[in-house]
Amino acid sequence: MMKQILLALTVSALSAVPALAQNASEIARVQAGQSCSGCNLFQADLAYRDLPGIDVSGARLRQANLSLATMNQASFDRANLTVANLFGARFTGASFRNADLSQAVAVGAHFGGANLSGAGLTGTNLSGAELADAHGLTQAQLNTACGDHTTQLPAGLTIPACNLSAY
Repeated sequence: MMKQILLALTVSALSAVPALAQNASEIARVQAGQSCSGCNLFQADLAYRDLPGIDVSGARLRQANLSLATMNQASFDRANLTVANLFGARFTGASFRNADLSQAVAVGAHFGGANLSGAGLTGTNLSGAELADAHGLTQAQLNTACGDHTTQLPAGLTIPACNLSAY
């Protein structure tokens, strides 16, 4: 009897937890170039895609692959891009206001004219990234990230060197 009660409580508790797995239909919408604000795009494969002006503000893009994508003028405001792969992606004029890019790999990414106001960059690898024309970027944000001698920053800002043994 006690086992049945514990089983019932466990099933009840688990059913109350929202699903955090990726949403295939929402990922397919974005892959087709449709905006999807607030969508669950966990581990989405958006590599090599050309998605200008797409709105994924507030979306969950944790561990998503955006490598070599072109997402100019896109909105990533308040999006979760933690542990995402942004290698070589182009984000000209994109907005990352209050987005979380913690632990993301943005090696060689282009952020020309992008808005990074309030973006979380803790542990983000910005080696070789182009940020010289980015807006809203602060020294405090950069102090939590890392880069290398090829990282291009706005005048007066610096970035700590990456500890390559951590990658």
